Amino acid sequence: MTAYQDDIRHFDNVCKEAGSAWNAISPEYAARMKLQNRFKTGLDIAQYTADIMRADMAAYDGDTSQYTQSLGCWHGFIGQQKMIAIKKHFGTTKKKYLYLSGWMIAALRSEFGPLPDQSMHEKTSVPALIEELYTFLRQADARELGGLFRQLDDATDAAKKAEIQAKIDNFDTHVVPIIADIDAGFGNAEATYLLAKKMIEAGACAIQIENQVSDEKQCGHQDGKVTVPHADFLAKINAVRYAFLELGIDNGIIVARTDSLGAGLTKQIAVTNEPGDLGDLYNSFLDGDVISGADDIANGDVVVKANGKLLKPKRLASGLFQFKKGSGIDRVVLDCITSLQNGADLLWIETEKPHVGQIAEMVNRIREVVPNAKLVYNNSPSFNWTLNFRQQVFDAWEKAGKDVGQYDRKALMSAEYDSTELAQEADERIRTFQADAARDAGIFHHLITLPTYHTAALSTDNLAKEYFGEAGMLGYVAGVQRKEIRQGIACVKHQNMSGSDIGDDHKEYFSGEAALKAGGKDNTMNQF
Repeated sequence: MTAYQDDIRHFDNVCKEAGSAWNAISPEYAARMKLQNRFKTGLDIAQYTADIMRADMAAYDGDTSQYTQSLGCWHGFIGQQKMIAIKKHFGTTKKKYLYLSGWMIAALRSEFGPLPDQSMHEKTSVPALIEELYTFLRQADARELGGLFRQLDDATDAAKKAEIQAKIDNFDTHVVPIIADIDAGFGNAEATYLLAKKMIEAGACAIQIENQVSDEKQCGHQDGKVTVPHADFLAKINAVRYAFLELGIDNGIIVARTDSLGAGLTKQIAVTNEPGDLGDLYNSFLDGDVISGADDIANGDVVVKANGKLLKPKRLASGLFQFKKGSGIDRVVLDCITSLQNGADLLWIETEKPHVGQIAEMVNRIREVVPNAKLVYNNSPSFNWTLNFRQQVFDAWEKAGKDVGQYDRKALMSAEYDSTELAQEADERIRTFQADAARDAGIFHHLITLPTYHTAALSTDNLAKEYFGEAGMLGYVAGVQRKEIRQGIACVKHQNMSGSDIGDDHKEYFSGEAALKAGGKDNTMNQF
């Protein structure tokens, strides 16, 4: 007996108990609707996906080839189409997640219009997008299952019915984990806790939080980043953990992001109670002048005792304090170890280039203290991947004594190099980057933050160029629809994708033969 058949039997008993007043209710239709709505609340989703992520993390610990991936999505439809495509091409959604990017919410989902990635957008737009993504993913489940139910009704022989029934019983949901960006927490620890609750209630099982100052937050790939002392950041990690525990998601995942590699500033000097504590370690990275006494202190100067010495930190006109040049890697390592030792589950190290060796250098030092440290890594569109990897190959060849005379290192982005041996090796390194970094640099999860932002812009540019040019309608037909049909893109039947067939099913459930359905012989979708 399958779960589907069990539900039919359950609803049959319920209807019989209700008596003749429920004679119009079909137990099978009720079972179908229940199966098409597997997740009743966002907390159901958060628990289901947290269990998936925890299992995937354990699998990676045993075998680094079992890394996971995601793409950032800025709309429910984009996330839905991504997961439909994954199921079509790979047969399963396993180890494929969604990423919710604060950058894309700022740029695309704020009522103020496009905003920079500085936590200026409405905080409510974050849980709203999580809920929207899962609404579209649940609809994808309902749509696919609805098609299987119709196939089951149309099947005429037992073998075919059994085959379709097996697909229903073993259905692989489109609902997958979302790693959701809470930026720097949108305020103090209480504000972080309140927003984290909303995000978890919407379905988030993994929340990524960064160690920047909330009111000075910058995109990780921009200048002017300002970090906070460890105690401040750990308070926000605690706030997120309490939110998970309060809502019953005991195994929720916290991703602690450090921007220290590129952040040269701090807004405040850390509180320290004794030499060698966290506050003292944080302050030891401050840039400044060691002084001997009061005679070296001018009006308004700040002095701190660090490393057993009196230090007059360099303070900028903005009131911010500056870290020592070249201290970024040491600060990153300390940040990561501290976060993992105080409740974080995964790390995010924001780097200025995609270099396996650079990432591994930091991860190896972290793993000396926390052996199972794992990273979520941003395969960022802010990197010029082509130029970066061509220059990496150039440098490796030059170091090995190979002749690089035919190449101009600064101009390696040029298309004239595309067919060269150097470019081909660089492309191969790009192709294997995720597997290499998962193996050598502790990266459990690879994501691209903004890919669908760029694909939307690129495809729209191509369509506009053709449709408004000489190609006219052929620009759409050849460039879009013909490709949709031949590639089996689900949304070529856009009425079906919007839920028309689900609605027809319900009309039949509710009204029987009196149902006025949209999917009849005159529906132009029948052309596809």
